Amino acid sequence: MRTPLMAGNWKMYKSAGETTQFFEEFKPLVEKSRHCEIAICPPFVNIAAAVEAARGTRIGIGGQNVFWAKEGAYTGEVSAPMLKSLGCEWVIIGHSERRQYFAETNETVLKRTLAALEAGLKPIVCVGETLEEREGGATESVLAEQFAGGIGPLDPTQFARIVIAYEPVWAIGTGRTATPEIASEAHGFIRSQVGTKFGADAAGAVRILYGGSVKPDNVKNLMAQAGIDGALVGGASLEPNSFASIVNF
Repeated sequence: MRTPLMAGNWKMYKSAGETTQFFEEFKPLVEKSRHCEIAICPPFVNIAAAVEAARGTRIGIGGQNVFWAKEGAYTGEVSAPMLKSLGCEWVIIGHSERRQYFAETNETVLKRTLAALEAGLKPIVCVGETLEEREGGATESVLAEQFAGGIGPLDPTQFARIVIAYEPVWAIGTGRTATPEIASEAHGFIRSQVGTKFGADAAGAVRILYGGSVKPDNVKNLMAQAGIDGALVGGASLEPNSFASIVNF
């Protein structure tokens, strides 16, 4: 039985004070939520405030990105050991916005994932197609390429420690959501890739989240799909009641 994971990606929002205020309101709303894991990934500058605010709860904190070197002359970058030392459990890797705006590639996704695993972090590795690719009938070939380059080279022990997030780029921040059927179909294809590479047991065990305009009013239908194991939530994770409604689907 795969335990659902509800992960909030705050992107570039909130100050440290707003982070503390969020947790004060959010914690009572989810303190009895034992049916799933909860993760929140604030901007780097707010991680310390989030870790402190979440102390003593079941809410895990994560980074939104990570560099592949442990240290060095890489101005502006943050390493996996740094995230771990702050109290992070999770890290998002290969988000479509990182691919779109910051030249993230399948190769760098793999390097970041390996660095995160080495530091003891749990990577949420993102895959997904653009609108142009979906309309061109290339969804499966894109997902297969992203899996083969960014995830497939892991060894079975490493793979067992990651979570995959399917996020159709055309549904992120657009208000457009993949129907539960479209999402389920994509999740099934990703799971088939896992089975081919790592075997049936790994395919049955890996958690695959859906990300793309997840909201309180659509999460229940998404989570009703057998192959969807949680959500990577953007805008709807910024407000305590909204994210709590998603957690408590």
